[in-house]
Amino acid sequence: MNRDFASRQELAAYLSAEFPLAAARDPQLSPMRGGAQAARVRLEAIDPAKYGFNRNYLDGSVSRLSPYIRHGLLTLGEAREAAFARVKDRFHAAKFVTELAWRDYWQRLYATLGSGVWQDREPSKTGLAPEAYRADLPADIAQGRTGLACIDSFVTELRATGYLHNHARMWFAAYVVHFRRVRWQAGALFFLSHLLDGDPASNNLSWQWVASTFAHKPYFFNRENLEKYTGGTHCRACPARGRCDFEGSYEQLEDRLFRIKLT
Repeated sequence: MNRDFASRQELAAYLSAEFPLAAARDPQLSPMRGGAQAARVRLEAIDPAKYGFNRNYLDGSVSRLSPYIRHGLLTLGEAREAAFARVKDRFHAAKFVTELAWRDYWQRLYATLGSGVWQDREPSKTGLAPEAYRADLPADIAQGRTGLACIDSFVTELRATGYLHNHARMWFAAYVVHFRRVRWQAGALFFLSHLLDGDPASNNLSWQWVASTFAHKPYFFNRENLEKYTGGTHCRACPARGRCDFEGSYEQLEDRLFRIKLT
């Protein structure tokens, strides 16, 4: 394959010609740069201490190392040692290193389970029968036209950049599985079709955690939670504000979404 291009536009045209099916799905290039040099620049920019405090906020100090780890440009060990080198006390890197440990855990499970990561690891804890969930991802979700500003924004960002903050991934997954009652496999496949850091281990088992087929209860959220961690960015201008799917307390949503009480 050609590796020398005068511009990213020339690269985009070449890739579209070589991979027409992928180009038909999403023709734009991610602004995220690949390669070993970009990986090192990103690694040197991490702030593990700040990550520990604000990683759940969409504007928090996340590392964005996952694509480079996914494609072998960085190892988990290198990321761990870089984190320890940037703090005076290793305790201040604990949250960051814990997330690396989760990635290692998923990979070890994948080595054992193989294609089993596409199957429910446990029964669902929602009280709903498998038949209650549709098998395919609705077009309005895949195309980012649900009318919910947050969900549509997440889809737009995912398709344009190949990346989503982890909290946004959780919200999106909860919306797909619990609010729209779509099988988690459909959402997991959608993510793998777009994420630069997507791999069946971290991706599928995280979807199963949200769905409650690999957790003791389902994960879901309300508008208050969304607004807290997004600064209200999506909600302020959302055409569905005040009547969206996420309005209400957790208790109210639990009654609406599930057939059993969560404990």
